Amino acid sequence: MSNDPQLDVRNDVPQRRHELILQNYHDLEAGKGFELINDHDPKPLWYQFDAEFNGQFTWDYLEEGPTVWRVRIGKP
Repeated sequence: MSNDPQLDVRNDVPQRRHELILQNYHDLEAGKGFELINDHDPKPLWYQFDAEFNGQFTWDYLEEGPTVWRVRIGKP
């Protein structure tokens, strides 16, 4: 279990999820991260991060379904 804050978006409307996740990423200090908890594989979000923040983020799967996905997103 990490000491990173958790962002559980499972109860947020899908249209708002990326906005919440990106805001959490922008608020991170260098060397920090947060744990995203989602109800599906957030792979499309990874593509968005890769396009917008290439080389400026870390992405580590902690749990990969089938009902819960947990990903640590960090700012190096």
